[in-house]
Amino acid sequence: MLEFTWPWALLALPLPLLVYRFFGRAARQDAALYVPFFQRMSQLQTDSVRSDANRLIKLLLLCLIWIALVLAATRPQWVGEPIELPSTGRDLMLVVDISGSMEARDMVLNNAQLSRFEVMKAVVSDFAERREGDRLGLILFAAHAYIQTPLTFDRSTVAKLIAELEIGMIEESATAIGDAIGLGVKHLRERPADSRVMIMLTDGVNNAGAVTPLQAGQLAQTENIKIYTIGMGADNLVQRSFQGARAINPSAELDEENLTQIAESTGGRYFRARDVQDLIDIYAELDTLEAIEQDQQTFRPINVLFYWPLGLAVLLSFLLAILSFPWAILLSRSAAASTATNAGQTAPGGQ
Repeated sequence: MLEFTWPWALLALPLPLLVYRFFGRAARQDAALYVPFFQRMSQLQTDSVRSDANRLIKLLLLCLIWIALVLAATRPQWVGEPIELPSTGRDLMLVVDISGSMEARDMVLNNAQLSRFEVMKAVVSDFAERREGDRLGLILFAAHAYIQTPLTFDRSTVAKLIAELEIGMIEESATAIGDAIGLGVKHLRERPADSRVMIMLTDGVNNAGAVTPLQAGQLAQTENIKIYTIGMGADNLVQRSFQGARAINPSAELDEENLTQIAESTGGRYFRARDVQDLIDIYAELDTLEAIEQDQQTFRPINVLFYWPLGLAVLLSFLLAILSFPWAILLSRSAAASTATNAGQTAPGGQ
């Protein structure tokens, strides 16, 4: 349906008539400039500009321009049919570690070694696509934490942003787990109490930031935010060198104790992803979170239309300017100049 944001602007429609009624008939002052060719100009005006038809057209254009401007001032808009937003779902904040350690290539898929970062992007973006009905947000952290995407129903955009992540978007030399959790709490605390969920994935230990992980976990517990933590990285990796092969633990720095304590204190759970299949299974299990009923919400799409009458007013103004231009005078001067040139060429000595 068509609506006007400021319908009171229509009160300005009779304004030109009021101005003409009270000020348009004021006595004109005598001309203070002597024009020697006044008679000639008067004749030209009588033949063109002041013709009745031309005056009527100009008056009509002026009226249409004013009406179009007033309509644009009312800010018309087309309001579409109500669209129901999902009435079930959670407010799910995805918190992802993109520090330099995520480049470790200890994930194996089809006999190919992949980095933790590559596997994380594929699994988490697929998880985001499946969370129909949830509001999803995305927080990235390394040496610092920042919000990449606020809570939104646009799952496809969140999934695309995850797939396009790159190491180095944030200073990658450290890991601020506590700051990341604290930032997630800040963006979830205003949401309904029974729907706040945070899923945090990391492969290291907190060694940066102003807030410790346990402090951030206590804040989340106070705000009734459930946190699921995921520790990522293989337990064993064989390194080959000129001195031979040796087994190492690439996840030696993973702080499983604090991650477990944070999850359990908030009513969540700690998961350990040692390989690709583990991570897939973890997010498949997280995908079974029960939806929470929320208040029904509707959305009505709005298309603004003020630029249509405004554009019409501009076009009509150009047309009015063309009609008001003294073409007769210009043509007369051009003809006089042409006659003088021809006379000069045919006069004696003009060659």
